[in-house]
Amino acid sequence: MALFNKPVFSLRSPVFWKAFSVLLLLLIGWMIYLDAQIRHQFEGQRWTLPAQVFARALEIHEGKVLNMQNLLHELDLLNYQPVTKVKKAGQFKLNAYGMELFIRSHQRSDASQSARHIRFNLTGDQVSDLEDLSGEPQAIYYLEPFKIGGIYPHVKEERQLLSYDEFPEALKTALIVTEDRDFYEHWGISPSGIVRAMWVNMRAGRVVQGGSTLTQQLVKNFFLTSERSFLRKVNEAMMALLLETHYSKEVILETYMNDIFLGQSGKLAIHGFESASHFYFGKRLAECDITELALLVAMVKGPSLYNPRRHPERSKERRDLVLSLLHENGYLDQESFRIALNHPLRMVNKPLLSSNRYPGFMDLVKRQLSEVYQESDLREEGLKIYTTLDPQLQHRLEQATQEQLSQLTAQHKQTKLQTASIVAAVGSGEIVALVGDKNPQYQGFNRALDAVRPIGSLIKPAIYLTALAQPERYYLASLLNDQPFKLEFSNGQNWQPQNFDKQAHGKVSLNESLSRSYNLATARLGMDLGVDSVHKTLKKLGVKASLNPYPSLFLGAQSLSPYEVSQMYLTIANQGFNIPLRAIREVTTAKGELLNRYPFEVEQTVPPEAVFLLQHALQSVMRTGTGQSAYRLLPASLDVAGKTGTTNDNRDSWFAGFSGDYLNVVWLGNDDNEATSFTGSSGALKIWTDFMRRVPQSSVTMVQMEQLEYAWFDTETGNRTDEQCKGSVRLPYWKTDSELPYEGCDEGYSSFKGWLKSWF
Repeated sequence: MALFNKPVFSLRSPVFWKAFSVLLLLLIGWMIYLDAQIRHQFEGQRWTLPAQVFARALEIHEGKVLNMQNLLHELDLLNYQPVTKVKKAGQFKLNAYGMELFIRSHQRSDASQSARHIRFNLTGDQVSDLEDLSGEPQAIYYLEPFKIGGIYPHVKEERQLLSYDEFPEALKTALIVTEDRDFYEHWGISPSGIVRAMWVNMRAGRVVQGGSTLTQQLVKNFFLTSERSFLRKVNEAMMALLLETHYSKEVILETYMNDIFLGQSGKLAIHGFESASHFYFGKRLAECDITELALLVAMVKGPSLYNPRRHPERSKERRDLVLSLLHENGYLDQESFRIALNHPLRMVNKPLLSSNRYPGFMDLVKRQLSEVYQESDLREEGLKIYTTLDPQLQHRLEQATQEQLSQLTAQHKQTKLQTASIVAAVGSGEIVALVGDKNPQYQGFNRALDAVRPIGSLIKPAIYLTALAQPERYYLASLLNDQPFKLEFSNGQNWQPQNFDKQAHGKVSLNESLSRSYNLATARLGMDLGVDSVHKTLKKLGVKASLNPYPSLFLGAQSLSPYEVSQMYLTIANQGFNIPLRAIREVTTAKGELLNRYPFEVEQTVPPEAVFLLQHALQSVMRTGTGQSAYRLLPASLDVAGKTGTTNDNRDSWFAGFSGDYLNVVWLGNDDNEATSFTGSSGALKIWTDFMRRVPQSSVTMVQMEQLEYAWFDTETGNRTDEQCKGSVRLPYWKTDSELPYEGCDEGYSSFKGWLKSWF
């Protein structure tokens, strides 16, 4: 019986000390493991940060072309608030002639903009009388670039990092008095905090304070799962102690404020106070007042439970509790506390955060980035991508596309119609707007980049440019034969083109043939020039696709995407300078250090004189040819140039046209290649015109060159003549060593016409 009375684990027992030693070694080993985990996470990259993608930053300066309605749209995107009296950044006020605007401070890829209070007038869509009310005038002011989306890791988390000093002091104070009053005194765990929380909760009759320290909360969110168990709580306490051993309070608090989960936007998790400020208030954390900061701190307790959009009463009650704690601890005086309590909850209706606001354009950005960056770089390094997108023009393009497509669908009962559009800036090649689907928010097949379709008569300017580059043979008044013909091939097949109106028009000038898009005259001209010569011109214009080797090429039996057509017509709009299309300006690190700049590249590939003559003919398309319906909506003073395109059985409707500022290419058709009832002018041109009429812009610039002159030409003979002669037209031509033939006209008619001109 004595054997059973002897204690097994006495302090003198070897078994006890062996067991104790083993447990101690296991504990030390476990602490070393936890310590390694903490240090690895904190001393490396703490988060996988998505790349942030921004639109261009809007410039405001004297003479800037700016439409008020378009500007208001961008200010709405950026959540600027209309007020009766402008007092702080993020506000604006309209007046009879213009606007008073308080620009927020922000960082761009190349510089920073401090908060600036300005006033300006808009006269005829142009900025004038620009005044700096802050007292430090600048030549150019910039609005902050609108964030259009991000490139996210597989776990979609929105997070914008701030340093400790960038967080408002009021936020730090509110967070500490609410969540961990002893934060600066404890070593990671706070027994007194646990006791105090229990007492406060007993008095309130509900859970008001938690016992976990901010360090424990950070450990729980950062390292551990949501499992509730005794072992997990032990791990949490040990890791909190280790974290406090290695890192300062400032580092711990900074990490907490950047990591805390504060809401959900669809599949996108909102982490950190800076991202939450944009999500709920549409502005930077630094611009929030005490009531907004208190609301953010209130949501720490439970973002779903205290979501101000879903549970406004509950979230206001929690916010007021945070304000009460600030008041009780002497951080908010009585009057400020009273005002803050009466302050209603104010949030933006539409959160700014979006994983992909403009999917078509974002698709292009990703493709251009992939040429330089690895996928992991884009999803994890927090890169900042500054693009060329103009939100004002994107909005107008989407608006024109949807409104016109809705009308065309209703009028012609064609419900399957699809469309794609690209707008590029003439002179720089920057893509400022893009639509890849009839629903601009669609994230699937991007027709602007991938819909490779026959382009019809859009090919014709390349043929005429090939001719006009040979001034000893062709000029705008040169006569072409618009008569039927037939080609027989060695395989027995025949090619017998015809005009759209099924008519032949005899002798027509080169200018008229292009403006009215005559197929017979164009095909004959192409055969005179040769397929190889036209191929060379297309390559010089920037077309990289494989080219049709047969004469059917001359009438558009060549498939290209809207993107490839845009590259081709951009060279024409730029006087023969080939400029690659681009969607990105710069890429920086998360801290703003420049990684890569995308400058535009320029190469003169086509004689500017020939392009000048072609542009003149393309303006004739718009004034007297297949594009003239555009001037029912466009101002007569705006000179634009363009070309319609229609394929067999009206399967594809195209239009490509440009002003002095913008090139816009539009495609309209069915994905299954079924016929439509639209030509280029009755379909795509309507979308193009609707967009162009909504955008302030300048006319096509026709720079006079030394080798070019204007003269009057007889449209029936193609010879030079006099202004008074019947049917004469004034056209530019490229001077050569051999003078163009001259032929006068009937003297009586000339005198009569001169008499009429003198009177009328």
